[in-house]
Amino acid sequence: MTARKTMMARAVQLALGVGAVAGVIGQASAQAGAQDAAPAAAPAPMARVEITGSAIKRIEAETALPVQVITREEIDKVGVTTASEILARLSANVGGLTDAASITDGKDQRGFNSANLRGIGTSSTLVLLNGRRMANFASPGDDSGVDLNNIPAAAIQRVEVLLDGASALYGTDAIGGVINFITRKDFQGVELNVYGLKTKEGGAGKRTASISAGHGDISKDGYNVFAVLDLQRTDALSTSQRSFINDLRIPERLPHLLSGYTSPANIRLSGDQRDYLAAHGFTINGKPITSNIINPSVPNCAPPANLYLPAGTGGVNGCTYNYMGDTELYPKSDKANFLSRGVLQLNPDNQLYAEVALSRSKTWYAASSARVRAYVDHSVIPALAGYDLGSDEAGGDGEVELRIRLNEAGRRTSELTSESQRYVLGLTGSRNGWDYDVALNHSVNVIRDRDTHGYLLYNELVKGITDGLVNPFGPSSAAGLKLIDSLQVNDEVRHARGTMDSVDFKISHAVGTLAGGDAAMAVGGEVRREKTDYNPSALLMSDNINNDAAPEGGQSTSYGRNIQAVYGELLLPFTKQWEAQLSARYDHYQVVGGAASPKVGVSYMPTKTMLFRASAGRGFRAPSMTDLYRPMQVSATATLPDPVYCATVDNNYADCANAWETHRHSNPNLKPEHSRQFSLGMVLQPSKQVMLSLDYWNIKRTDLIAEVGDDIVLANPAKYGNLVHRDEDGYIDYIDMYKENRGAQKAAGLDLTIDYRGVQTFAGRFGGRLSGTYVTDSKIQNEPGDAYVSNLARFVTDGVVQRWRHTITLDWDNGPFAASLSNTYSSGYEDQNSAINTDDGSVVTANHVKAYSLWDVSGSWQASKALKLRVGIQNLLDTAPPFSNQAYHFISGYDPTYTDVRGRRFFANVNYAFK
Repeated sequence: MTARKTMMARAVQLALGVGAVAGVIGQASAQAGAQDAAPAAAPAPMARVEITGSAIKRIEAETALPVQVITREEIDKVGVTTASEILARLSANVGGLTDAASITDGKDQRGFNSANLRGIGTSSTLVLLNGRRMANFASPGDDSGVDLNNIPAAAIQRVEVLLDGASALYGTDAIGGVINFITRKDFQGVELNVYGLKTKEGGAGKRTASISAGHGDISKDGYNVFAVLDLQRTDALSTSQRSFINDLRIPERLPHLLSGYTSPANIRLSGDQRDYLAAHGFTINGKPITSNIINPSVPNCAPPANLYLPAGTGGVNGCTYNYMGDTELYPKSDKANFLSRGVLQLNPDNQLYAEVALSRSKTWYAASSARVRAYVDHSVIPALAGYDLGSDEAGGDGEVELRIRLNEAGRRTSELTSESQRYVLGLTGSRNGWDYDVALNHSVNVIRDRDTHGYLLYNELVKGITDGLVNPFGPSSAAGLKLIDSLQVNDEVRHARGTMDSVDFKISHAVGTLAGGDAAMAVGGEVRREKTDYNPSALLMSDNINNDAAPEGGQSTSYGRNIQAVYGELLLPFTKQWEAQLSARYDHYQVVGGAASPKVGVSYMPTKTMLFRASAGRGFRAPSMTDLYRPMQVSATATLPDPVYCATVDNNYADCANAWETHRHSNPNLKPEHSRQFSLGMVLQPSKQVMLSLDYWNIKRTDLIAEVGDDIVLANPAKYGNLVHRDEDGYIDYIDMYKENRGAQKAAGLDLTIDYRGVQTFAGRFGGRLSGTYVTDSKIQNEPGDAYVSNLARFVTDGVVQRWRHTITLDWDNGPFAASLSNTYSSGYEDQNSAINTDDGSVVTANHVKAYSLWDVSGSWQASKALKLRVGIQNLLDTAPPFSNQAYHFISGYDPTYTDVRGRRFFANVNYAFK
């Protein structure tokens, strides 16, 4: 403890000492300048603002750090209404979690919408609201971060995206960058906004309404209070509502990714039972059986969802269920956000302020209907009743396994509610030349995951099947339907609550004058308490919910930790051309330990139309409480070959590939990840209308908190064989997966922006903007000394980083009329190309995923000073997601992380504002 206090004390002394030295230098320079310069009238002061990435207020201009700004006007033009939709158009945001990507029949962090700058992980992107933290999404899982559903999108004035590591100012999670959502601060009057969206093929329609109201002019009245209420509702979208699903030809291209649970039910035999039936003349579709899975209805199989696909998971003698013809692609949701801010001018230099942000996002996820595995005596199955499967010749066991798709129970539906509260009370202003800001922050996120329909009590359901009340092969009787209805589960199966309480402060002061202007120093600190509680329900832990199994070690958990931090920053304008920004921060995490994060940024402006900038720094990411303490989780790999067993069966994947059980372990001894990053860039303004910026960025993370990939474990038995547990026959029982500080990650690329601010012609003013990211490197090393594996333009394990992504917007306005045409683009890449068909041992046909390009258009009319109308078309060309054979996501046939399944859609917006 003494050593930790000493390190903290040294960090404070360092920050203050550097500032004091700068102050002495600055005062000496100021005194020398005062002796040489004649008195002059002081110019009117220009407003100074705080820019994301710095704690020092300054005149707004380009800085040593690359910051992209998304304005309210740009958001309105494209007709997006949520924070997640805003960031989906950001070229540096790769593989973030969305409502569409969250659809799964699993339970881990469903409903989480997140950002992922540089594609290096959601946990390495810091999301702020008005420059301060919010509580992270509370459900335990591999990703940690703020749920974008909790951002009050209607209140956003602008979004500042710092595309550079910022741990030196903000601490953990800022390795990939910082996204700061900035809301209105001094609104007066009333503004009403109504928005509607309709898709061409139906489904996923949206209605939103918001009201903003503010009163009080700070400069005249000494106060301002405003509030924004935003309500949104989105309809569900099913596979049956999109023609492109059929165009993907999933049953033909990816039959082995479909399901062997069908209606009528498939019957799984033992090898002895199969051989017995074949020897006694039993046939399917007029042919002797050759597979362990049979279905007497072959080849009819009750289409359209249940198909006869000899290459499918049901095999040549069974049926295959195409769940991609009977599930949802986009969930129904209701979202409500409320933000209020009040400011009281205590005196000309000091303000008291308070913020309240409340949100609730309720999302309904509907997967395909229930899968049921039941064991019954063969005699109750009419097609098998005439055979003696209980005889010694058939193995002595007359019981068979049924794999049932219980359509009569309806789709499995879950209601996921994410609620957020955030209260900030602060004091800001200046005194004796010192700018200061101090605040209390209390933030809460609560997750409620409820099974509402399609999940049944398992033991009672199986009894109903064995008693003959529920018919696995056709319509059930009235008594069977009544039983199914009585067994429906409506239970909050998971409840998680995360809280964050903090006190933070920062003070800044001019410390003298250098040749280029005022030098300034800032010092700040933070004390934070984080706590997470997770409670599975008693019903869930009873392990009696069909398709919602009790998690191993999934008992209630409660963990908390304390964090202290201190930082300092210097702004040094050495000359009119040269400026430096120096910063350093030290964080101490209870149990985990401390981390120091220094950074230096330099800018050089040889002329008013040219700026060069560079930065270099170190960062860190503290392990989340899930990384440290989450109970062991039972999961499964994708279908992978076991090379040890494959060697004994002539590498026949039909016998030696499977979705192997995994046991995933947390690690209370984890240490922080560390990073080093640097950037080099330039900003050019060849004319008043054109501005161009080009920045190279380079990130390396070490001590990566990760598990060794399951595919890596199996492919390297000599190195990781101790993690693979086998039964007496050498077949894999389960694989251990441990979180460790291991390996490294590298990412590098170029950010390009071109702003054409417009030229006035007889036909109106024309302008445009391009924002793009070209990635030159993206790869991961699993262990020190191992070779790096690249996911650049190649889908690996869980995703891909496209080489080029951009957003282009072309604008026109003439008097009260305006129009905008925009394009978002992601380049193509090599597909995963690894899914295995365990029926015949074949590997999926290799595929190259095509580039994905969407065009949007909108037009607006300022009918009066108060009334503005806007209409538009999103996905103007009705472009469908390109085919992908990825097998990582529950959704098959395309990658849901960056594509939009809604197709062409039309929106209209009415805005009425008055004071």
